[in-house]
Order: sequence, then C-alpha cells, then structure tokens
Amino acid sequence: MSDAVVPHRPEDHSHAPAGWFRRALDSDIFYSFRRSRLTMVAAVITLLFFLLALFASWLAVQNPFDPAQLQLINSRIAPLWTADGQSPFLLGTDEQGRDVLSAILYGLRISLAVGVAGVVFAGALGIALGLVAGYFGGAVDSVIMRIADVQLTFPAILIALLVNGVAKSLLGNRLDEMSTLGVLIIAIGLSFWVQYARTVRGSVMVEKNRDYVAAAQLIGLPAPTIMLRHVLPNTMGPILVIATINLALAIITEATLSFLGAGMPDTMPSLGTLIRIGNNYLFAGEWWIVAFPGIALAGLILSINLVGDWLRDALNPKLR
Repeated sequence: MSDAVVPHRPEDHSHAPAGWFRRALDSDIFYSFRRSRLTMVAAVITLLFFLLALFASWLAVQNPFDPAQLQLINSRIAPLWTADGQSPFLLGTDEQGRDVLSAILYGLRISLAVGVAGVVFAGALGIALGLVAGYFGGAVDSVIMRIADVQLTFPAILIALLVNGVAKSLLGNRLDEMSTLGVLIIAIGLSFWVQYARTVRGSVMVEKNRDYVAAAQLIGLPAPTIMLRHVLPNTMGPILVIATINLALAIITEATLSFLGAGMPDTMPSLGTLIRIGNNYLFAGEWWIVAFPGIALAGLILSINLVGDWLRDALNPKLR
C-alpha cells in the first residue's frame, strides 16, 4: 500500500482575536470587575465623561470659546426648570452669556487633556529615571533618588505652582492659551514623576537578578533593550495603578491651579476656571454657575478614584 501524500493545510488564525477576547473574559481581573457593581458603575461614568469631552463640539449648543457666539443679553439666565429659565440653556448661563452645560463639556475636554497628558509625561519621565536608577545603581541611582527625596518634601501643588510661575515669568505676554496648556502639562508632569520612579526602581532591582535578565546579558543584548523589552513589562501592574490614581490627582491639581488664577484663562476655561468664575457670583444668587461645574468635577474625580482603588486591589495578589 502506497503512502498517500497529505497536502499541507495552512493554519487558520481567524479565531485568534476571538480566543484572545475569550481569555480576557475568563481572566481573574475581569471576574473581579464583574463582581464589583460599584466599580462597573464608576467605569461607565468615567467612560461617559470621556465620551462627553470627545464629542463636546457635537453635543454643546454653542462654542463657549468663540466670542462671536456669546451674547451678553443672555447672561445669568437660570436653569431651564426654574421660573426664569430659557431654552436652550438647560443649566443656565454665566456672566458672559455662555451656556453652562456647553462650558462644562468644553471645560471637561481641557481638564481631561491636561490630566491625561500630564500623567503620560510624568509616567514617561518617572519610568525612564526609575529604570536607569534600578538597573545601573551606584552613583546614578543615588543622584536620582536624592532628587526624588527632596521633591517628596514639597506638596505637588507647590511644585506645579513653582514651574507654572517660572514659565509665566520667562514668557510673559507670549504665553497664549495653548502655551498655558503646555505649561500646565509640564508642571503637573514634574509634580508626579517621583512615584513612578520609586516604584519602577524597586521592581527593577528585584527583576534584574532574575535568570532571564542574566540570559539576555549573556547573549549580548544592550541595556536599553533589556530594560524596555524584558524588565519594564514585569513592572506594568503597579504603574497602571499609579497612573489611574494620578489621573484624578492631576485633574485636581489643574483645577486648583485654575481656581487660584494660575491655570487656564477665562477665554479657554477648564472645570477649575469655571468654578473660580462661578464662585464670584455665588453670593449674588447665581448658584448654578459654580454648582454644576463643581458637581461635574467631583463626579469625575470620584469615578476615577473608584476605578483606581479596584485596579489596585485586583492587581495585588495578596488581596485576591
């Protein structure tokens, strides 16, 4: 009997994404997520805030950053459900005739942009310094960690105020709205890099003694490749937790700077700027100008913190 030649059939990878998705659904983290109703609600609210900021230009009845769309005759109109309310101003208007809901949507976009970009900048700087300090050790480690220790003695808001003040004193009148946005991102990033650096340094000092690092060094891989490809992925759990919690802190820091007058200007307000503007009219009876931006900021921070707390517990094997 002759041996039949069986033709080679190419492997079918069409179900690879489905398999990956099924493994994600069966993971311990997703199981923990499904068990926590509070976390699910917080995640939905957080996602809703991001979607509102993303589609602000389609949802808002006016562009609060465009003076041509503002009319002073519409200033200080009460919310729509009150006796003095007028359509289409659902949450009323402020002293410049801006629709409060539209201002919140656009201000939410500014606050989230500053928060996310600040966290990314802080994470990139802190992770890079933590990798270098933990991997090489010695004098480099001592210098980086002493700088981190000195910065930890000052509150983050003071560091942000210092960086923001130095930038404004150097640039002066050349600091427009977009430049102010960039300064805030840098100021917030320089305020929060220490947590990333210390966490990554501790993880790297443990991981660099593993066999896989020794094997990578033995075959001649350069140090940057070992740090980024092999060591860094094993430290991502704590980094994700820090990033989630720091996102809320970064948004609060930006709101504080704007409330103190050192953040975004009135022509391009964030949630903190809207609260500062509304605070001037609180005792005059126009409570809605400050109340609704404050509620939006509080809801955003609370939802992000709840997701961060769940993520910290889910990624900690001692708490499972």
